[in-house]
Amino acid sequence: MSELDALFRKRIGFSESEQISFDTLNHVLEKTARTIPFENLRIIQNRTTAITRENLIEKILARGEGGLCYELNPLLYLFLVEHGFDAVLALGVVYKHDEQRFQSIGSTHVTILCTYEGQMYVIDTGFGGNLPLMPVPLSGETVSSANGEFRIRKVDTEHGDYALEMKLRHKDTDWRVGYAFNSTRTITDVEACDAVRTIIEQHPESPFNKHPLITKLTDRGSVTLTNRSITQWTDGQVTKENIESARFNELVEQHFGNSFVRIDDTLSR
Repeated sequence: MSELDALFRKRIGFSESEQISFDTLNHVLEKTARTIPFENLRIIQNRTTAITRENLIEKILARGEGGLCYELNPLLYLFLVEHGFDAVLALGVVYKHDEQRFQSIGSTHVTILCTYEGQMYVIDTGFGGNLPLMPVPLSGETVSSANGEFRIRKVDTEHGDYALEMKLRHKDTDWRVGYAFNSTRTITDVEACDAVRTIIEQHPESPFNKHPLITKLTDRGSVTLTNRSITQWTDGQVTKENIESARFNELVEQHFGNSFVRIDDTLSR
């Protein structure tokens, strides 16, 4: 068993004796979503590192932090490849529903494409609270998980040839686009994702370089924390509390653990 395999299993609480197969991917994805947060704290702290296999293992598995899509999905991709999966990384463009348009900063969402028994699937553990928690086939078939319904639709746009669509449980009544992606332009070297990291860190329209954000799914819903509020979904009921930024570190430790370096109050306003 490699270091990555052992540490990944330990981080998400997956037994070393249990086989990793396509049939067990649902369990892997559920455990990953509930243990590894989607967060941008190192960006806010100006202490990021290049995307490499070694740095991903150190940050997320050894230190117990989380990450954004260009960290979470490349790490899962490496784990899957070690277990013999036919997987690659692909780039997508996130859709902004409040503005009814795709993001203008380009293809900055990193996802995974996995081929199994002649069928290609999207596998994604880096899309915040919008995670399918299971492979989603490019055939258009709808899949259902504890987080809602998901499907892939064939499209013909400048942003890609397929789009992930979703109806999140307790949140959506109609289908909405998550992101479009290009299935023909793929990546096998995680270090290529460093270009995405640079855009997310530096672009003035990046949604992740201005305020701290940390979120993960829970057994009963989700919890999302910013320097301004904490939002919790529990059994379909939502509570939102406005907070002073000085409480941010306290709430990070309470809901996400003590693996994260404390955010300076002056950086989180």
